[in-house]
Amino acid sequence: MQRRKFVSAGVLGFSLLNLPTFSLAQDNDGKEPLNPFYIPPAQALVPGLGNVDIRTIIHSKQTGKQISNVEVAVAPKQMGPSPHMHKDLDELMYVLEGTATVMIGKEIYEVEAGGWNFRPRRIVHSFWNASDKPLRFIDCFFNQNFEDYLEDLFHKIIPEMVEKNLNPTSPVIASQIAALDKKFGVTWFHNQRQSIIDKYALKS
Repeated sequence: MQRRKFVSAGVLGFSLLNLPTFSLAQDNDGKEPLNPFYIPPAQALVPGLGNVDIRTIIHSKQTGKQISNVEVAVAPKQMGPSPHMHKDLDELMYVLEGTATVMIGKEIYEVEAGGWNFRPRRIVHSFWNASDKPLRFIDCFFNQNFEDYLEDLFHKIIPEMVEKNLNPTSPVIASQIAALDKKFGVTWFHNQRQSIIDKYALKS
């Protein structure tokens, strides 16, 4: 695998020209006009159940389903999601703290604080925190309300699983996850997970 290192990039110098096609300009196509909004600073997110947590910052409904994002916190030496692929979703990561190790296809990227990483649709990918320090990043989603998928998973399904002492293969939990996957076009490759955990000595 080729290893690449992403270093800090100035926000003002970042170009949107290579991102998925979408328009932040309001057009006169009969849709309800967008409203300006301000999001004040918040305390840094900390990992929750399973040593990973998410918090929605911008909802897709605020931007006419053009863009949304979440803050993600990952504990040290923690595996992220199993390798997976999105049918219609493109993702853009900006690391706030720590270093994210990101797998996209056969490539591994080390994305340091201040660095960006773009994960196109229909390519198998995952991320994890291979370091001994906390990891926080912003994940941006284009043209799909994927924050709703994550909110349901992290703040409804996983707490239910813990409360009832279930696991992801329990029928009641598996059926909920399968419904989410179908709705949002997510395909999982769980068979690739353990080799990553073993190679980087991660918590599962």
